[in-house]
Amino acid sequence: MFALVYEFKLKPTSTQIATFEEWLEQCRRIYNYALCERKHWVNSRKCPVNACSIKSEYIIPADTPAPTYNSQAVALTQAKKNIPALKQVHSQVLQQTLRRLQLAFEGMWENGRGFPRYKKAGRMRSFVFPSMGKEPIQGNQVKLPKIGLVKFKQSRPIPDDAIIKQARIVRRASGWYVQLTLRWEVDVPFGKLRASPQISPTGTSLGIDVGLMHFAAVSNGRTFPNPRPFKRMESKLKSLQKKVSNKRLGSNNRAKAQAKVSRLHERIANTRKNYHWELAHKLCDWADMIFAEQLNLKGLARGMLAKSCLDAGWGQFLSILSQCCLKRGVYFQKVPAAGTSQTCPKCLKETGKKKLSRRVHKCQHCGYECDRDVAAAQVVEIRGLLTLSEVERQAVGHTVGKLSEGKGHILEDVKLCLPMKKESPALF
Repeated sequence: MFALVYEFKLKPTSTQIATFEEWLEQCRRIYNYALCERKHWVNSRKCPVNACSIKSEYIIPADTPAPTYNSQAVALTQAKKNIPALKQVHSQVLQQTLRRLQLAFEGMWENGRGFPRYKKAGRMRSFVFPSMGKEPIQGNQVKLPKIGLVKFKQSRPIPDDAIIKQARIVRRASGWYVQLTLRWEVDVPFGKLRASPQISPTGTSLGIDVGLMHFAAVSNGRTFPNPRPFKRMESKLKSLQKKVSNKRLGSNNRAKAQAKVSRLHERIANTRKNYHWELAHKLCDWADMIFAEQLNLKGLARGMLAKSCLDAGWGQFLSILSQCCLKRGVYFQKVPAAGTSQTCPKCLKETGKKKLSRRVHKCQHCGYECDRDVAAAQVVEIRGLLTLSEVERQAVGHTVGKLSEGKGHILEDVKLCLPMKKESPALF
């Protein structure tokens, strides 16, 4: 089983746009009502048993079970009989809204996220059709349940052997989009990359070090510039935001000025994402194994260089790189990032801390000199190969000697333990 998401821009009519907006509003109301029901049940269990609030108190029986997705879905069916506006929306779309709330609570319980919040007008930006009918694509039109045929710009061909499982309608500043989930009934020779990679670690390898002076430095000596999309458009964004603040609240002119700000934010995000995808494909062209640092992205987002780190988007890049490697059959693994800039890739000895202004690595032990970021990328590659030598030692059939101080040819010894990659036909 293999699934991909294809995104296309819609060309809806004015009537279809009004339908989309009405459905989003009904989904928002269902989301807020279900969230309010859950919050009231939680708050009713927090009051002390020997005292009541001076202002108000929740009147919920003690034996009332906690609201769940199943109970709220049953209540939604009953509510549709009394509220005519809910009948206009596809039933599965409303059910997916409740499922979305359930996933928000599961993220809070399992991943430590915050408590779900209410969505004000305009904050609900997407709704999902979990199942599509037969032949949902007819030329340059997509057939949506209960809406009909909607034109879209087919910017890329849709494979004939793919099955369209679901469609998500998304509203953005630049217009309406549809995200089609395509599924292939094939046996993919590699599993989920984050869980247990099944791609054989063979062939050429690369180490990557991300930074601010260079967005990425590769162990082969290549460096890539940092595009800094937010910094380049910050002055224009500041000017547009100032115009928004000068407009009267609730006026049409303020809405138009805010739309310009939203379009500029989307342009910045698209510029960054496009750069990440182009760089990821280029790296996959160069190597069969890619190693990157395991960064503390939350800590970096709170430091003195938080603005520059968020502008670079390292988290998004590493996620895109893992997806690109997964699709193209390239092995990807993250290694610990501690001390990569304080280790010499030639002799593997500690060189001490370096100031950010020092951009050249020069080892006082062996005299090896190169760019600081490139040296860190080479250390990342060595750590990745050493990790592979321990995990894949029995499968490869070779052993690697212990890392000894002053052994400058350790990288070559590790590479000899890995067989060359066999070429296999691409799936897509």
